[in-house]
Amino acid sequence: MTIAELKQARERWQKHSQEVQNFTFVEVESAEARLKRIARLRKDYAAFVEYYFPHWTTDKVTGKSIPCAKFHIRAANYIKDNKQGISVFKWARGHAKSTHLDVFIPLWLKCQQQRDINVFVLVGKSEDNALTLLGDIQAELQHNQRYISDFGQQYNAGSWETGKFVTLDGMAFFARGRGQSPRGLRYRDKRPDYIVIDDLDDDELCLSEQRVNKMTDWVKEALYGTFGAEGGRFVMVGNLIAKNSVLANISKIEGVNVSQVNVRDKNGNPAWPEYWTEERIAERERMGYRSFQKEYMNNPITEGEVFTEMYWGKCPPLSKFPFLVLYGDPSPSNNRSSKSSLKAAFLIGMLEGKFYVLDGRVARATNAEFVDWFFDINKQVPDNVQVYNLIENNTLQNPFYEQVIQPSFFKKYQESIRNVAAAEFIQKQEKLQLYNSLKALNIAPDTRKKPDKFSRIEGNLEPLNTQGRLILNSDKKDDPHFKRLEEQFLLLTPQLKAPADGADCIEGGVWWLQRKTETIAEGAMKVSGKRQNSKRI
Repeated sequence: MTIAELKQARERWQKHSQEVQNFTFVEVESAEARLKRIARLRKDYAAFVEYYFPHWTTDKVTGKSIPCAKFHIRAANYIKDNKQGISVFKWARGHAKSTHLDVFIPLWLKCQQQRDINVFVLVGKSEDNALTLLGDIQAELQHNQRYISDFGQQYNAGSWETGKFVTLDGMAFFARGRGQSPRGLRYRDKRPDYIVIDDLDDDELCLSEQRVNKMTDWVKEALYGTFGAEGGRFVMVGNLIAKNSVLANISKIEGVNVSQVNVRDKNGNPAWPEYWTEERIAERERMGYRSFQKEYMNNPITEGEVFTEMYWGKCPPLSKFPFLVLYGDPSPSNNRSSKSSLKAAFLIGMLEGKFYVLDGRVARATNAEFVDWFFDINKQVPDNVQVYNLIENNTLQNPFYEQVIQPSFFKKYQESIRNVAAAEFIQKQEKLQLYNSLKALNIAPDTRKKPDKFSRIEGNLEPLNTQGRLILNSDKKDDPHFKRLEEQFLLLTPQLKAPADGADCIEGGVWWLQRKTETIAEGAMKVSGKRQNSKRI
């Protein structure tokens, strides 16, 4: 740290220490009650955290106390019960990784009837980062009134600023930065028995496989080698920001205990609902799918595996197109919940061999909203331009199409007529014009038997994109639906780890435009397959 940075760090530490002291006032209780409480807190990790660390567990927004999550308690009990071994905790951002693994759990081990930790080593991605984290522990041992009242004065000598301090009962705390030599670390006759590596990876490191491998070797050799023959607890915490990362490499070692916690569990529910509410998660999801998956779902997705970039351009006026297709890709879900699939509908036109994505939507939506998209987009199209409204409808989707989609379109049209009829304070001529402006949308099912999703998107659209013949409307570049569409193309992988509903919708529309153009060129008016009047409105 520079002198100025060190001064700022000291000021932050002093402010934090004062907060620790203010929050941890001691209430009067009998000696018997105190001893019973201490015995209980040594066994009950959640109660231990709640009592000694109210300054950490109070929600800064709501002012409410935040209880430990189940995964916090499982981690603490596992570490307490297993004095040797390697553990990796892949927890989403904001899930108190450092707080529990760097501060709470070591102090819980320290206050056991027979102290269960002797030499603690904290490793950060930089020395400054490690020193700051070590300062959090010293603040507790030096200023936490409740901890001191129950277990006696703690601090003896040293400082987090120098990367080492010791307590009165002979426990030592060290801090090291990534790559710093840990060799020879000991206090008196004790070697480290608790080593925690905190957020070692960063975006820059993960760009180089060679650097990641070198750092992985440092962790496995120099750092792990600081244990004595008795071994110890070797803990690594972080969220998985890249497949090429030290965290990923250590997780693959045979026999390593791996705990993975995403902001949502496998059922789509918050893993820590007392803190991460649906509203807070939804706010984070606005950062974009790729970023959200990387930071909160331990699912780093590499951009550009198939589509390295998308082409944006100015689109011709709608009146220039001989005809357009509005292609819809519905999903059976009928809500905006994060657990539901995305629906998509995009207006596409073909002119002089180029395919223009003119307007559209891709989002989690209700069935009624999906239908509204079609009516809203159709309103923009001049009367002299034919729009073919198609909706994906394979064999599995057919009941949904017939029982939900078709009736919904008819209902929407009927409602529009009723709304005009009920309109007051407008002249008869105006009302007549409104009636004439209403469009009864003729929707048709796309019953094409499609190849698998990835293959058809890659095979049919990637060549067009490379040739500059698939053009996204540049006027829509700031539109959230078009941003989502571009992101889906850039995140497309053979494993389809990211949603591709928008990209799939574009493929369906482009494929249909190509077939339609071919049949017109041949002098045929038939689109493809057998016409199914029973499924038209």
